[in-house]
Amino acid sequence: MKKIKYSKDVDALLIELSDKQITHAEDEGNVIIHFSSDNEPVLIEIFDASQFIMDAFASVVKQKEIVLTQ
Repeated sequence: MKKIKYSKDVDALLIELSDKQITHAEDEGNVIIHFSSDNEPVLIEIFDASQFIMDAFASVVKQKEIVLTQ
């Protein structure tokens, strides 16, 4: 079961990767990854999602520009 949900009021993106039970989580900045007991990612939460996505796209575009100019 894979689902993607966006909550505009809190600017959070939730990406469900599995319906396994969550046993632990790790966070890095605005991203929290929830894992099952066998360390499989189950849920990814991205806070300040709008800025996160814009930064990700900007990074990809910048890399493409570098590749194209070589």
